[in-house]
Amino acid sequence: MIWFPAIVIVSMVSTLVGLFIGYQAYRGFRRHQSTSMQYLSVGLILLTAVTNTAAFVGTGLLRLDVINGGLQQPLTLTVRLLQFAGLVCIAYSLYRRPS
Repeated sequence: MIWFPAIVIVSMVSTLVGLFIGYQAYRGFRRHQSTSMQYLSVGLILLTAVTNTAAFVGTGLLRLDVINGGLQQPLTLTVRLLQFAGLVCIAYSLYRRPS
């Protein structure tokens, strides 16, 4: 039980840092109208903020018995799919050819 507060704090800080980095990439997109920066921003936000929030909320709901324990695997799959989508966006932003 002593680990839970540390996990919550690290998750929240990671989410905030991910949002900050994604926002900075978004600002780069707006400044230079670079589609690569747009995909980088979306990918970073998906990979960090969205997945951390989904995992944190889902775990909290499971711990509080608000949702059925049978939903743990679908929740895990959803988080992994969001992480995958974020990685695909980042990879696309790195290898996209300027038009």
